Amino acid sequence: MTTDRKKIRVCLLFGGRSGEHEVSLQSAKSVYEALDQSKYDIKLVGIDKQGHWLPLNESHYLLHETNPKLISLNTAAVQQEQTLFKPNEPTQVTGVDVFFPVMHGTYGEDGSIQGMLELMQVAYVGAGVLGSAVGMDKDVMKRLLKVSHIPTARYKTIRKHEPYQKAVSGVIKQLGLPLFVKPANLGSSVGITKVHTQDELLPALEHAFQFDTKVLIEECINGREIECSVLGNENPMTSVLGEIIPSHEFYSYEAKYIDEHGAALRIPAKLSAFQTQQVQTMAIEAFKVLECEGMARVDFFLTNKGKLYVNEINTIPGFTKISMYPKLWEASGISYPALLDKLIQLAIERKNKKDRLVRSYP
Repeated sequence: MTTDRKKIRVCLLFGGRSGEHEVSLQSAKSVYEALDQSKYDIKLVGIDKQGHWLPLNESHYLLHETNPKLISLNTAAVQQEQTLFKPNEPTQVTGVDVFFPVMHGTYGEDGSIQGMLELMQVAYVGAGVLGSAVGMDKDVMKRLLKVSHIPTARYKTIRKHEPYQKAVSGVIKQLGLPLFVKPANLGSSVGITKVHTQDELLPALEHAFQFDTKVLIEECINGREIECSVLGNENPMTSVLGEIIPSHEFYSYEAKYIDEHGAALRIPAKLSAFQTQQVQTMAIEAFKVLECEGMARVDFFLTNKGKLYVNEINTIPGFTKISMYPKLWEASGISYPALLDKLIQLAIERKNKKDRLVRSYP
């Protein structure tokens, strides 16, 4: 690919040391294919499961790219001559104007990669360090929502070093059955179990503790699953709403990414004008309370009695062509390529504002 300095130089970061590695590869493929190459020079950097950064040749950077179970980085496509950092100066970036992390889960969506990009003083798409970390940690997220009077499901936090085996019966008495057990710091429904009986609770905790040292036990909210996409920095806007109608017992990892019939997406969701406005208003409130920027998808439960709960926020939502975040914007009149343009522009605007701040005081 020839380099044209009139183009914005974008580096896609994808993969990573996360349970959502394969999801990230699927998202990155869609983003890469949708970026307008008349506007952007694109670098592809895949991060493998061991944490190695691999500058990849765009002609064949993925293996088994059509199979979500087998998709992987093509390490044979590494371009040895490419480099992102100046020798002996790891904070000095070469040939990149904007980084676009498409890394779901830990080490990508939790503030880790954002902290590194802040140290490098570069523009990057999506939430900053604080918003990313808070959005990833469901325990801290719920605490902030609660103090801001934004409804969310009741829950109890369990830590691996605690004698949690003795607390099982008390949790069930408090939250009832069924309930959900989920790692505090993962997404894409990885490690989540729906628990129906007391005997299922301890195995569910052990399963979740494989992915995190902090686990949430959360009450089951019976209701419709409504999602709203948010876009912007200081003045975010919301999309039309969508509804997830899973064919599985809940919207599991398999339902999201493996089983093509795992769920139906209803866009727009069939809601009254009042309910739509209520969801959109609460999505903006949650986005701001949780210190998000750039983009997020806010997920809700809506009960039969009309009670609305924020389930979670995703600061790097799925970006495949069938993912809810881009599909909601398409239904709102913003195409996938135009959405990417807006996200890159938001990243540049935020960087320019930061550059005008006083960084030292005599």
